[in-house]
Amino acid sequence: MRIIFMGTPAFARDVLDAVLAAPGHQVVAVYTQPARPGGRRGRELVKSPVQLRAEEAGLPVYDPVSLKGAEAQATFAALDADVAVVAAYGLLLPQAILDAPKHGCLNVHGSLLPRWRGAAPVQRAILAGDAETGVGIMQMEAGLDTGPVRLEGRVAIERQTACELTDALAALGGRLMIEVLDDLAGHPPVPQPEDGITYARKIDKAEARIDFTKSAVEVERLIRAMNPAPGAWVEIAGERVKLLAAEVLPFSFPGGEGTTVDAALTIACGDGAIRPTLVQRAGRGVTSAEEMLRGFPVRSGTQL
Repeated sequence: MRIIFMGTPAFARDVLDAVLAAPGHQVVAVYTQPARPGGRRGRELVKSPVQLRAEEAGLPVYDPVSLKGAEAQATFAALDADVAVVAAYGLLLPQAILDAPKHGCLNVHGSLLPRWRGAAPVQRAILAGDAETGVGIMQMEAGLDTGPVRLEGRVAIERQTACELTDALAALGGRLMIEVLDDLAGHPPVPQPEDGITYARKIDKAEARIDFTKSAVEVERLIRAMNPAPGAWVEIAGERVKLLAAEVLPFSFPGGEGTTVDAALTIACGDGAIRPTLVQRAGRGVTSAEEMLRGFPVRSGTQL
């Protein structure tokens, strides 16, 4: 098949790798979000992971800020694709784009639809305490992740971070997409159930500040859901410290929410307590909590 690939972050890059490695298919062009200011000083234009991989592979890259214009749509249609493969692209696709490829547009969506339609399905599944999630290969239509699903696979969440779970879903999504591309007729689109619809709204940075009035289980989920970005955080001695991993302890300290209960940075929550295991001080690398405390001690009874 002649394929247009559309994606932006590392999740999409991994799916692109799977498509490029599959025999019998040709990626004729790659669409991605434009380079954004970034780098250490925040001033350099940083290309997306998908653009970097596409350039390595010698593929033509398009990075329009919108696909709503007639010129952008004509350019897309002129590629004469059999199908567009979409993974975390970041732009809404107008109907003219959805209709241009012979077999439409297939999206790799990181949830078990219709649960967690929207921008942040991985993080929302972890925050909700879902036991499992998965990937759906969805035939795209104009609605927000409302299209019928051709194939899906499941993944147990267990104690995975958002980073780990995203990597697992990308690998699974790549495999499932190739199965569908190899046999479209054998994977007909099945409408999503009308029950069980939930929406995964975009993660707001304000959500990353830890609220210790919540239970230790909820706090630990937040820590995993915000790893690696934006990173769940607390303020210690006027400094923002990210908590990137923690263990849940069953001990309760009524009325002590947000207070350290020992010198090992065990923190009381609304129910139970957490003990961070991986941390990151502002402007520094990731380290164990034990190592951080050697040079940055936090006394028992410190209110965070």
